Amino acid sequence: MAETKKTGLGKGLDRILGSPETDITSKDISGDFVAGAVAEIDINLIETNPFQPRTEFDETALRELAQSIKEQGIIQPVTVRKLGYNKYQLISGERRLRASKMAGLTTIPVFIRVANDEQMLELALIENIHRENLNAIEVAISYQRLIDECNMTQEEVSEKVGKSRSAVANFLRLLKLPAEVQIAIRDGHISMGHARALININDKEEQLKLLQQIIMDEMNVRQTEEMADKAKGQGKEKKQTNFIPEHFKSKIKTLSQTLNTKVKVKRDIKGHGSVVIDFKDEAEFDRIMELFNHK
Repeated sequence: MAETKKTGLGKGLDRILGSPETDITSKDISGDFVAGAVAEIDINLIETNPFQPRTEFDETALRELAQSIKEQGIIQPVTVRKLGYNKYQLISGERRLRASKMAGLTTIPVFIRVANDEQMLELALIENIHRENLNAIEVAISYQRLIDECNMTQEEVSEKVGKSRSAVANFLRLLKLPAEVQIAIRDGHISMGHARALININDKEEQLKLLQQIIMDEMNVRQTEEMADKAKGQGKEKKQTNFIPEHFKSKIKTLSQTLNTKVKVKRDIKGHGSVVIDFKDEAEFDRIMELFNHK
């Protein structure tokens, strides 16, 4: 007679968990284990989580984890929710699940929970955020999804993930950077420290120019901050160059009314400038030119 495998669940608890009648969900979707249990279940009963934030998994790392699982087993159970009778959906631990299948396991230890779709997403995102190898953009996107899809405030996100509100805000600010900068962060070409310096530059062209310089010259964060300060100063000078004297404003308004279109005037610090007259199509251009011909 084969030896019965010990589950470590405590006297009598195994019998309770083994009864569909004791499941806390409705009777028609009960299974072998109740929600809240830590159990060993058939790996094929678990479907993957459609809300999994991560879509790419490093094959080499998975093979290394699979080898570790073969030698030492699963140290940390994956988390699932009950969908029906002996039917479960993964909440977190997809790397462990994939590696376990790769290792040839037929069963896997799980934490069993009951969660609706929003809770599923929240749990998956929070679990994903705590991975050590996430880049700053992945973290920022996860924070933003908690806000947008789980209706959380920044304060609630900070409490859920165990970070200060300012830290959460700093990550979220990264998503306001140009796509080129976000890609550079994602691909590891620049650090979050570099990115935070770039955030302080309001001009996109200046941001991209400095980004290229950071990568080409392998600038450190301190050097980047110094360059960002200079770029900010140049931006202020640009704003100051378009100073329009008060007596210009009434004349611009009169010209705009006469031409019945928007008129813009640009003027540098030396007094040199230009007048820009808007038109929406060729017909309006001809109308404006006709007005000038009659003057």
